[in-house]
Amino acid sequence: MDSNKRSSTEAEGSKERGLVRVWQAGSCSVTPERLPGWGEKTVLQAALGVKHGVLLTEDGAVYSFGNLPWRSEPAEICPSSPILENALVGQYAVTVAAGSFHSGAVTEGGVVYMWGENSAGQCAVANQPYVPEPNPVSISDSEGSPLLAVRILQLACGEEHTLALSISREIWAWGTGCQLGLITTTFPVTKPQKVEHLAGRVVLQVACGAFHSLALVQCLPSQDLKPVPERCNQCSQLLITMTDKEDHVIISDSHCCPLGVTLSESQAENQPSTAISAPTETLDSQGEVFENALVENDLPVATKGSVENVQTTRGDAISSQLDIMGTTEVSSARNVPSYPNCQAVNEYMQKLTDQSKGENSEDSEKPVPSQPLVEEAIPSLHSPPTTSTSALNSLVVSCASAVGVRVAATYEAGALSLKKVMNFYNTAPCEPGAQAGSGSIGPEGLKDSREEQVKQESMQGKKSSSLVDIREEESEGGSRRLSLPGLLSQVSPRLLRKAARVKTRTVVLTPTYSGEADALLPSLRTEVWTWGKGKEGQLGHGDVLPRLQPLCVKCLDGKEVIHLEAGGYHSLALTAKSQVYSWGSNTFGQLGHSDFPTTVPRLAKLGYISRVTAGKDSYLALVDKNIMGYIASLHELATTERRFYSKLSDIKSQILRPLLSLENLGTASTVQLLQEVASRFSKLCYLIGQHGASLSSFLHGIKEARSLVILKHASLFLDSYTEYCTSITNFLVMGGFQLLAKPAIDFLNKNQELLQDLSEVTDENMQLIEILNTLFFLPTRRLHNYAEVLLKLATCFEVTSPEYQKLQDSSSCYESLALHLGRKRKEAEYTLGFWKTFPGKMTDSLRKPERRLLCESSNRALSLQHAGRFSVNWFILFNDALVHAQFSTHHVFPLATLWAEPLSEEAGGVNGLKITTPEEQFTLISSTPQEKTKWLRAISQAVDQALRGSSDLPPYGGGSSIQRQEPPISRSAKYTFYKDPRLKDASYDGRWFSGKPHGRGVLKWPDGKTYSGTFRSGLEDGYGEYRVPNKALNKEDHYVGHWKEGKMCGQGIYSYASGEVFEGCFQDNMRHGHGLLRSGKLTSSSPSMFIGQWVMDKKAGYGVFDDITRGEKYMGMWQDDVCQGNGVVVTQFGLYYEGNFHLNKMMGNGILLSEDDTIYEGEFSDDWTLSGKGTLTMPNGDYIEGCFSGEWGSGIKITGTYFKPSLYESDKDRPKVFRKLGNLAVPPDEKWKAVFDECWHQLGCENPGQGEVWKAWENIAVALTASRRQHRDSPEILSRSQTQTLESLEFIPQHVGAFSVEKYDDIRKYLIKACDTPLHPLGRLVETLVAVYRMTYVGVGANRRLLQEAVKEIKSYLKRIFQLVKFLFPELPEEGSTIPLSAPLPSERKPFCTGMSDSRSESPEPGYVVTSSGLLLPVLLPRLYPPLFMLYALDNDREEDIYWECVLRLNKQPDIALLGFLGVQRKFWPVTLLILGETKKVLPTTKDACFASAVECLQQISTTFTPSDKLKVIQQTFEEISQSVLASLQEDFLWSMDDLFPVFLYVVLRARIRNLGSEVHLIEDLMDPYLQHGEQGIMFTTLKACYYQIQREKLN
Repeated sequence: MDSNKRSSTEAEGSKERGLVRVWQAGSCSVTPERLPGWGEKTVLQAALGVKHGVLLTEDGAVYSFGNLPWRSEPAEICPSSPILENALVGQYAVTVAAGSFHSGAVTEGGVVYMWGENSAGQCAVANQPYVPEPNPVSISDSEGSPLLAVRILQLACGEEHTLALSISREIWAWGTGCQLGLITTTFPVTKPQKVEHLAGRVVLQVACGAFHSLALVQCLPSQDLKPVPERCNQCSQLLITMTDKEDHVIISDSHCCPLGVTLSESQAENQPSTAISAPTETLDSQGEVFENALVENDLPVATKGSVENVQTTRGDAISSQLDIMGTTEVSSARNVPSYPNCQAVNEYMQKLTDQSKGENSEDSEKPVPSQPLVEEAIPSLHSPPTTSTSALNSLVVSCASAVGVRVAATYEAGALSLKKVMNFYNTAPCEPGAQAGSGSIGPEGLKDSREEQVKQESMQGKKSSSLVDIREEESEGGSRRLSLPGLLSQVSPRLLRKAARVKTRTVVLTPTYSGEADALLPSLRTEVWTWGKGKEGQLGHGDVLPRLQPLCVKCLDGKEVIHLEAGGYHSLALTAKSQVYSWGSNTFGQLGHSDFPTTVPRLAKLGYISRVTAGKDSYLALVDKNIMGYIASLHELATTERRFYSKLSDIKSQILRPLLSLENLGTASTVQLLQEVASRFSKLCYLIGQHGASLSSFLHGIKEARSLVILKHASLFLDSYTEYCTSITNFLVMGGFQLLAKPAIDFLNKNQELLQDLSEVTDENMQLIEILNTLFFLPTRRLHNYAEVLLKLATCFEVTSPEYQKLQDSSSCYESLALHLGRKRKEAEYTLGFWKTFPGKMTDSLRKPERRLLCESSNRALSLQHAGRFSVNWFILFNDALVHAQFSTHHVFPLATLWAEPLSEEAGGVNGLKITTPEEQFTLISSTPQEKTKWLRAISQAVDQALRGSSDLPPYGGGSSIQRQEPPISRSAKYTFYKDPRLKDASYDGRWFSGKPHGRGVLKWPDGKTYSGTFRSGLEDGYGEYRVPNKALNKEDHYVGHWKEGKMCGQGIYSYASGEVFEGCFQDNMRHGHGLLRSGKLTSSSPSMFIGQWVMDKKAGYGVFDDITRGEKYMGMWQDDVCQGNGVVVTQFGLYYEGNFHLNKMMGNGILLSEDDTIYEGEFSDDWTLSGKGTLTMPNGDYIEGCFSGEWGSGIKITGTYFKPSLYESDKDRPKVFRKLGNLAVPPDEKWKAVFDECWHQLGCENPGQGEVWKAWENIAVALTASRRQHRDSPEILSRSQTQTLESLEFIPQHVGAFSVEKYDDIRKYLIKACDTPLHPLGRLVETLVAVYRMTYVGVGANRRLLQEAVKEIKSYLKRIFQLVKFLFPELPEEGSTIPLSAPLPSERKPFCTGMSDSRSESPEPGYVVTSSGLLLPVLLPRLYPPLFMLYALDNDREEDIYWECVLRLNKQPDIALLGFLGVQRKFWPVTLLILGETKKVLPTTKDACFASAVECLQQISTTFTPSDKLKVIQQTFEEISQSVLASLQEDFLWSMDDLFPVFLYVVLRARIRNLGSEVHLIEDLMDPYLQHGEQGIMFTTLKACYYQIQREKLN
């Protein structure tokens, strides 16, 4: 049964772990023995009860050994070797626990199994004294779904109860007794219940003593604070008290309620403590406050080394053997003071988590007797602060005499505070009236037992545990207190007031790590909660009362507890600093801090202990064999890390904290730097503490190298060390240690030994400042240790294995960081040396914490070219600037905007360096070529580092640190101009190229002007945004658009402070080209809108001006901002004028029409003012010729002749005048020239049609790419379809060979896409045209007289766009020419009716004839349709009213009557109809059923836009009619026009198209001329005939 022998074939080292060793109580062997009968299996965990034990092996099996009275087989009751628990076979257990007489196990699935004694329901089975086999316990949450079982993580067993910790971090309990923490009086509890008192808190671990329970709980985040009551709710004591100390007074708010009951308001929630405290003190919720308070060493030291985990179960006399190769720092207290109201403090304490603990670093194995230390517990005297001194003093005397000599003596020696004495009497529930301040003592009965206890304690010797022996340090005691000078007897209100003004230097540190570290490593911000029976003081609340519900042990707040264990009647807590706190029964000295000598067996022979566990009479350890030093290296890492943490904590509490609290530390900036050092130090310290704790738990696990935190999350450590090193070198450069020398000299001299000890300096003669320096750079040494250990671990693996590689890489990472930080330190020291020699005045302005010296020209010869004979030029290169110093002045050139290049020899620049900065260029001459190279290299590297900004970090991963030879010419940087007249004092932040802003950037002037956008060679160029504040209007001008060479040029939007907005083209900062100017809002005094051409900031050329106030719209020519030339004006009252304008007035010839068709044709002299010859025609045809004068609408003088045309004359002459309309307007081709010119310019043509096609395509590609880039930066994200459109537009359609229909189709598709996106020049053109068209013909412009102008304008657009398309696609044939057929047409369709020859229908869109309308109308017309159709509707208003009246009248007829009325031949009348699949006869009453499909088809004419689409609808309607007639005739036939017309008329009537006249006129005006004589043309003529026929229909 030799468990050490293993077959050599097994995996290296894996089987040498988890060997079992046992000692029996009273056995004579000093050496632990092997467990009898135990085979070869590796044990992961063991647990001992009073007389039995449980083992968990690595394959998840559970074995029991010892005395097992509950087994059913007699042979198994006391087995000779451990027996397998068969009920758990196949369940894979992950953890086991043993109570006094019962056992439990948790499986991988989180299910709990219990067996053993069950008399108190501790196995969760009802009415059954024993549970022989492991039995599953069902735990389900009644709040959640009852079917969902709660998964369990950890189990703890007591004598009569069991606790389970669920995966959601809640505690479940069953068994008997108050130690369950449940709100119930019926025991036993056999169905597991949740401990509601800790619901909502994160519980990290549970532990059970025989009759008490402990839980380790994560502290709440600091924001959950509640306001504070003045008095304790339970015992009505005041919460704020004042106590006398030897040389000062403490005002404290750490009230301890004596009741053993829950204080619902003051305990369960966190509350801030309100103390009488210095007004200057501020508490940062995340911060740690250092005060000028006493700082003393903490707990007595029991053993040295490092304790990893201590597990004690059931047993009293055992824990004295626990100090195996570990440091146990133990402090005892059966009775720990509890401060129900301190949870707020706790809140901020949990942020502190780096308390100072004393731990020496000798590796002594022998225990050192614990030192009695001066006691500084926080007293809490339950009396108002104003209590008279005599009452207090007499109280002290009476208390002292009551308790006995020992206490009084101790009090005089300052070792026992009043709190200690008071505590005995105040733990009894006091009556509200019986305040302790009046000296009243609680119930007599308690007094005797307390006295007994005190006597008993004094017999145990002074070093034993007294009730309040867990000490609180003043600076971290958790309550904010104020130390006052002098004894209490001298305190007066005046003194108190004065004290309140004491200036407390408050330093806020933030030791809490980033969330990242907290997520990856165990939290150190924990609290200990206990409940159950407390008669041995094992609850740690400072009394012996039982607690029914969990209560927080206040004195362990902020102690960073990471593990709890409970013996039968005592409790142990292990902290991150490897100190053990113990409290409870000390009958056998198991607390480890009495005088009894405890001998620790020397365990070197065993190997490395990973777990120890103790039962009543036995003690067991699990051992790992140290293969190739692997386990040793891990333990070394853990031990040194914990020791390192302890040392850091000492430095923090004993050096940093007192230093920070000194007065007059120097300038604010120095103090700030020191505070930064302290806060980074705290952060690092906290991380090391967390790491130490995580290593402890790591050593209990499987110990896989790859899951080591320093390997997995190396960056956490590397960053923390780097940050710390940066802050300490900054402090050094600013002469920090020298500045500290004066104010801190006393402190440092007093503590010289401590300093030498902590900094590990052996040289006696070393300067204090040097020692401090060494001390603060101490942490960086740790990196070498990490690297060493990782390297050691790597040697345990095969060279080829990934573990080896990873460990090796990490090791070199830590090593390279250590070297890098070493270099940083040297740089800092070099810089410090330089500042000491540098002339004083300049030092102040140049010295900065982050600035390091690289080289300077006093030791490297460098001079300025062309410098005067007597000038002194001194060049100093720092890591962020090049300084040029002269006699009394100096200039700083930031490195980020400095370009250095060597001058070539030919240029006569011997050893010259050309330095370029944004506003200067100078040449430096060095003495030798080598010097030149050195300086160039130094400057280049410095510039490169300054640009990277990461000089503080060596690249992780080792060898990628290749320096760039020279920094990039193009870079990002900030700069403020000081010379340039245009940019003086402006600051620029953005891209640079060779000393000039180039690329994206932001330029800000001191007067508030800003430009944000692209630059080229130092000038605004490209797309940008510009703001100019307008002081007078208190608003700003704002321009967004394109720039060229520092000026606005191209498209842009300018919003003026006055409220005007201009959108359009700019040139040289002026409006030039096509643009839209909006003035005023609709509600303001003069709202107006102008869209048209601008020349040099003035309106010139064609433009439309909409004067919204007067309700007039002018469309015509402009010059120098005034209307000049031909134009048209329409008003909202229907007046229409066209003619000449001069200086904004109607002057010269013109035509004026009023709404009722009265026409004046003649001369004008002013707006609406007739003056001169003319003709006035009445609506009925009468007219007057002669001289007119006067304003239209207000009486006109006429000298002339009146004509009444003969009644018999035909009407033919009347429309003459109408035909003249438009002659005096601007010709359509003259309109919007600027818009088209702009498009041509974009394509790279000076004049329309003149330019290179390839250049045009190149410009299109550039425009698209630039726009896409611009859009990428803008907040509006392009949709996917837009992106795809843009991508497809980047391909230029290529055409080789003869032009075919397919190529025509390609061009058509390309145009549709191009016009869909405004980023394409053609798309932009179409968008602008649509905008101007709508601006012209909407609103007041919707005047029926403008219809012909509107139609002409569309035709002109088509012509001019077609010219552009023809330029881009030169192979496109001329307008009107025919594309040859690629394949002959299938001639299936017969002619539709006689007289209709088939005209190339079925061709792609417009047939094979190339026309501008066929190609472009589908793109243009849908966008222009609404305003255009509106004009048609207005123009045909009267006609359509007549037509509509007839339609409505005729539609009242049933089908057959209507067919008859219209003269449709009988043979075409449908007899039966198919309605919804049923055949129905046509009855005389049937209505709207005949030719329904054709009617429906024709109705679609209103949903189409282009004439060609509308013609197709008509054609389809004819085909539908044919289909229905064929169906009823059942024979082939050809329509004749006479037969067809009545049928079609019927369909038109039934279709009820409201604006049929407008549709007809629109088709007529815009259809392709070549269609007029084809089949579609004839069909259209038929429709037109129907329209006119309906107007003339008369029903009898």
